[in-house]
Amino acid sequence: MSAPKLLLVEDDLALAELLEYRFESEGYAVRVTADGEEALVMAAEDAPDLVILDWMVEGVSGIEVCRRLRREKATAHVPIIMLTARESEDDRVRGLETGADDYVTKPFSPRELLARVAAVLRRVRPALAGETIEVGDMRLDPVAHRLERRGREMAVGPTEYRLIKFFMEHPRRVFSRGQLLDAVWGTGSEIEERTVDVHIRRLRKAIALDNVRDPIRTVRSAGYALEPV
Repeated sequence: MSAPKLLLVEDDLALAELLEYRFESEGYAVRVTADGEEALVMAAEDAPDLVILDWMVEGVSGIEVCRRLRREKATAHVPIIMLTARESEDDRVRGLETGADDYVTKPFSPRELLARVAAVLRRVRPALAGETIEVGDMRLDPVAHRLERRGREMAVGPTEYRLIKFFMEHPRRVFSRGQLLDAVWGTGSEIEERTVDVHIRRLRKAIALDNVRDPIRTVRSAGYALEPV
């Protein structure tokens, strides 16, 4: 398997050098920039497997870089881990709803960041990693096309299976109906966005358990997200 490609966007030179060394020591191919605008150009030229993105960088802010990466087809589903000193709940929610897959606040342990990156890549590249996906109380086997919740097999249709697989690859991240259409039905699909709502309802019914919270969250005016139980 080729080395995972990591784009690190960080304007603290000492921290950037430390992280570059640590990730390269673990077998990652790392590109580094301190500038948000340059990060967008680098991602467009060669889409990375994962982006580590500081909120406060030179030029375009990290949160705007995240937003623009999500708008481009080539990077719409690339995992993004926000790395920032902003630690309020509002900032964390804003980062996740903008499209970040994870949110790490400074100061932090490089070892923990390495573990988080590896965990995200295992989720989004399960077939390459040869592993099942486990999120909250759900377990999905992408080879056998089998979904379990709390040890019970869930009977889901093919479209609902693709939906839950995509959600489990990107837990907590909010997706619009248009993004879900592109990811699950394919870009250029002529299916109407309201069709997504129909399949979300079917998915909720298929994975429902008595006295257990629904893991699919509706985000008003934004879309849907998987909140692990």
